[in-house]
Amino acid sequence: MDAGLGQNTTSDEIKVGVVIDLKTNFSKICLTSINMSLSDFYQTHPHYRTRLALHVRDSMEDIVEASAAAYNLINNEKVRAIIGPRSSMQAEFMIKLATKSQVPTITFSATSPLLRTINNPYFVRATIRAGPRIFKARSPKKKTIASIVKSFGWRSVVAIYVDNELGQGIMPSLSEALGDVEVHRSVISPEASDDHILKELYKLKTEQTRVFVINMDASLGFRVLKKAREIGMMEEGYVWLLSNGMTHMMRHNGRSLETMQGLLGVRSHVPRSKEREDFSLRWKRKFQKENRAGDGTEPNVFALWAYDSKKKLLTVLRRFFRRNSTDVKQSVGIPVLSNLKRLYNGHIYLSATVTWFVGNCRKIHGIPTTLLLIGMSVESSTFEIINVIGDEERIIGLWTPSSGLVNAKSNKTTSFLGKRFGPVIWPGNSTVVPKGWEIPTSGKKIKVGVPVNKGFLNFVEIKTNPISNLTTVRGYAIDIFEAALKELPYSVIPQYGFEPPGDNYNDLVYQVFDGKWDAVVGDITITSNRSSYVDFTLPYTESGVSMIVPVRSNKNKNSWVFLKPWSLDLWITTGCFFVFIGFVVWLFEHRVNTDFRGPPHHQIGTSVCFSFSTMVFAHREKVVSNLARFVVVVWCFVVLVLTQSYTASLTSFLTVQSLLPTATNVEDLIRSGESVGYQQGGFVKDILLGLKFLNHSSSLLVLPKNATIYCPKGHQKVVLQQLLTMCPTLRISFLKTASNMQWLNLPSRRLVLNLPLRPSLTQGS
Repeated sequence: MDAGLGQNTTSDEIKVGVVIDLKTNFSKICLTSINMSLSDFYQTHPHYRTRLALHVRDSMEDIVEASAAAYNLINNEKVRAIIGPRSSMQAEFMIKLATKSQVPTITFSATSPLLRTINNPYFVRATIRAGPRIFKARSPKKKTIASIVKSFGWRSVVAIYVDNELGQGIMPSLSEALGDVEVHRSVISPEASDDHILKELYKLKTEQTRVFVINMDASLGFRVLKKAREIGMMEEGYVWLLSNGMTHMMRHNGRSLETMQGLLGVRSHVPRSKEREDFSLRWKRKFQKENRAGDGTEPNVFALWAYDSKKKLLTVLRRFFRRNSTDVKQSVGIPVLSNLKRLYNGHIYLSATVTWFVGNCRKIHGIPTTLLLIGMSVESSTFEIINVIGDEERIIGLWTPSSGLVNAKSNKTTSFLGKRFGPVIWPGNSTVVPKGWEIPTSGKKIKVGVPVNKGFLNFVEIKTNPISNLTTVRGYAIDIFEAALKELPYSVIPQYGFEPPGDNYNDLVYQVFDGKWDAVVGDITITSNRSSYVDFTLPYTESGVSMIVPVRSNKNKNSWVFLKPWSLDLWITTGCFFVFIGFVVWLFEHRVNTDFRGPPHHQIGTSVCFSFSTMVFAHREKVVSNLARFVVVVWCFVVLVLTQSYTASLTSFLTVQSLLPTATNVEDLIRSGESVGYQQGGFVKDILLGLKFLNHSSSLLVLPKNATIYCPKGHQKVVLQQLLTMCPTLRISFLKTASNMQWLNLPSRRLVLNLPLRPSLTQGS
């Protein structure tokens, strides 16, 4: 198609080639913007006699055809510049051809950072950055994707890209931007058939990661999304992040947003303004005029870039290809732009072309943008994060180099999109943030071993339904384990298996090391030998080795128990003092007090009764002598001390002393030489043997696993393993069933055995 597209062809004609995929809606959008740019330019500068003649060629969505079209334009049409092509893969070959022929090539849609302008001095890009720092600095687009992934706490992603040099070139910058996030790779050939795409998607579906980042050509990328929906990979729990190019092309080429519900996308941000709204209205009218089926099509950022690149090219060519310029007559093989070149660090730059092409970095002929000049590329410094909801693309946030993720409305910095911007609609019409990790239906579940014990079912209880023969497990340890799994940032489905622990839990623990189990959950104690083979989580309850011993035999509960608080000497001394005080009071009072006179037996009885009645301060006789009064006051104080001391001693003797254990530590057990029991299946036997109980006339009594707490006849001391120590339900059972026993704690440590999920479970606890 060789025409000026509405422009008059004069003797001052400058030929410019356009290579684009004419069968796509994208080409119609870009051609509309190019025609608008021509019309606006010549309306603004009607006095310009130089006219641009566009020669449009169809690349037919093929790399070879695009290069052939460029070769034809350069050698046959003698074009002075080329606009296009659409894709980065097409641009790679065209750039080499144009550079060899010294024909400037301007692209507004090839977004791959691997297209380097430094090594291609006749290549000017109006999209994103490129240059020698591509492997040293992360591109803003990759930083935006990394910020989204980190803000939602996803720890693993799958990057889906094209199997070519351009596709592989994005991985270093993406991996660097994601940092600690684990990146899996999925490579799809650019010529992949639908069957090959399905095969790769089925492979991804059988793996655990559910966060997918697609960075590829829009036509191939939307084919991948279509097949993903067909096999159920657009359901709840999945996350899809689209790159800049795909996000801008969502509404074009007849695609419906209803098939992309819940997707997140990143695209270049162009602020709203009066100039932009005016441009959009004029663009829509022109597009509908040129394309009858163009109702509802909106100009995207590529339309703006195409519009601006054409205007800048017109300005450059008008400046350097005047009527009196001899360069116009030169052949293509001669460097027609020699007066625009300058040498810098061994690289050739089209400095004047770049300067005029970029123009005002903050304003594109009245249309505000945020574009930065990087080498010979124009880079969008701000990106929008959009969420596809219904038939609209809702902007949920922005990303800027200075602030990172910000609220699109309030412009406030945020670290979590869901909290700041309201609920995001995810695939499957879900408002719950996906964990990013699921056990696939065809995937391997984690095998969790559970010790089979008949005793102490509060920790682990295994029941089998006699009708369905279905075995279920429950208990305190199981509840804690499943609650911890729910707090993980990904889904874990345990598959329980049951294993008798044998004489102790060592064999069960070693089975984890051998790979039979991924984890073991139960009343398992951490020991030094076990921790050498497996990992343990933090303890979910306090622990310690305890022993249960009988209380002292209470042989003092008889009718003479009231005499026990004092010794015989104290009783005799106290009685003598009562008699002595009676004699002293009689000595001072019988001469002056008639109450202490009379027959001898009367005086003796009165004096002794007066002395003993002072214990309850109930003495009836009045004391007249001052000396007698002083003695009575002192004696009443002594009697008060004696009565209080006796009451306290008697109370202690009847209560506290009857609760004392027969042994308070292990040394007492060793010295007593009594038999000591332990529960079968625990590690306490090793502790007892280590303490050399058998060498001190002690014997070990093995208690069954389902033993009730008791003290068997003939065995005064019973030691049970620490699993019974801190469980509240077992403490209650102990208080109800062992009235003649006492619980003693000995310091120790207990942890629950873990699996490869130890770091996550530990962090979650």
